[in-house]
Amino acid sequence: MKKGEVVSTSFIKEQGLRTTDQRKEIIKYFFRKEGHVSPDELYIELRNIYPKIGRATVYRTLKLLKEAGLTEQVEFADGSRKFERVHNKPHHDHMICLGCGASIEFCNPKIEELQEEMTKKEGFEARKHRLEIFGYCRKCGKKGK
Repeated sequence: MKKGEVVSTSFIKEQGLRTTDQRKEIIKYFFRKEGHVSPDELYIELRNIYPKIGRATVYRTLKLLKEAGLTEQVEFADGSRKFERVHNKPHHDHMICLGCGASIEFCNPKIEELQEEMTKKEGFEARKHRLEIFGYCRKCGKKGK
């Protein structure tokens, strides 16, 4: 079991919930995926492998992973919300295309320094942050003008 999976099952137990076989399979599968995934996409993929997995269990398990700080929810241009693992993954931000819905991950140390400088200046104690820039990717840019 990977560290994220162990932390997940520990968190679920701390919440007074059972770590069922279904939850374990959802967690294992989620932590092996790269990129962003919606609860429905995850449910469909898992349903092909584990026919007894329920949609509600997938949603509840992703919610628990979010509460544990192991995943984040990203809102896309089309209004859909997807999850991505953050455990053992470096911090990054997103540029989201309003045309095709693509999500481009990026990290810029200057932006991070500026955010830190601003929170320090304002005496604000930041716990976490996320930056999402909405616009048009190269492919869709001309269409958006």
